[in-house]
Amino acid sequence: MPDMSPAPAPALPSASKLVRSTLIAAAVAVVLLVTVVLPAEYGVDPTGVGRVLGLTEMGKIKVSLAREAAAADSVEAAVAMGGATGTAAPAVVSTPAVAAPPAIPAQSSTANSHVTEIVLRPNEGKEIKLVMRKDARVTYSWSVAGGVVNYDTHADAPGISYHGYGKGTGTPSEEGVLVAAFDGAHGWFWRNRGRQAVTVTLRTNGEYQELKRM
Repeated sequence: MPDMSPAPAPALPSASKLVRSTLIAAAVAVVLLVTVVLPAEYGVDPTGVGRVLGLTEMGKIKVSLAREAAAADSVEAAVAMGGATGTAAPAVVSTPAVAAPPAIPAQSSTANSHVTEIVLRPNEGKEIKLVMRKDARVTYSWSVAGGVVNYDTHADAPGISYHGYGKGTGTPSEEGVLVAAFDGAHGWFWRNRGRQAVTVTLRTNGEYQELKRM
C-alpha cells in the first residue's frame, strides 16, 4: 500500500537567521535613504553619492519649487481675503497685492510708456504695478510666450488692501484700458501653473508716475 502519512512540515528558519535577515534589510534601507532618498527629495547629500548620480541637484530644485509654491499660495490667500472686503470695480484685469505703496505726492499724472518682460517658472507668480492718480488712464496689453497664465488685475493703497478690476485663468493674452479708481498702485499679478517656464510681455502707455516690479 502507498504511504499515506503526511509529508513532514518545512523547517522554519532559526531565530538567528531571522535576526540576520532583518538587520540586512534595515542596513539596505538606511543606505538607500542616505544615498538616494535624501539627495533626490531634500537635496541633502551626506555621502556625496547623490551628487555623482545627479540626484542632489534634483532634490534642491524640488525644495526650491516647494518653497516658492508655499510663498505664492500665501500671497493668493492674502489677496482672496482682501478681495472679500474690497470693492469690485468695472474695468479690466486683476492682481494680488503684496505690499501697500507709499502715498503718491499731489502732482499731475505723467505720460509714460514701457515694454516690460518677466519670466515665470512653473508655479511661480510675479506682479507689476503702476503708480497712478485717481481717474488716470493707461492703455495696456500683455501676452504670454510659451504657454498661458492665471492673472489678477487689482489695485491697493494705504488703507485699501485690495481693489479688484478683473481676473482669469489659462489666458494667453489680454488688453484694454485701466482707469484708476483711486490714488495708489494699480497693476497685474500673473501665475504660471504650467510645467514649463513662460515669458509675459507687458506694454503700458498712459498716465502713471512709475512702474514697479513687486
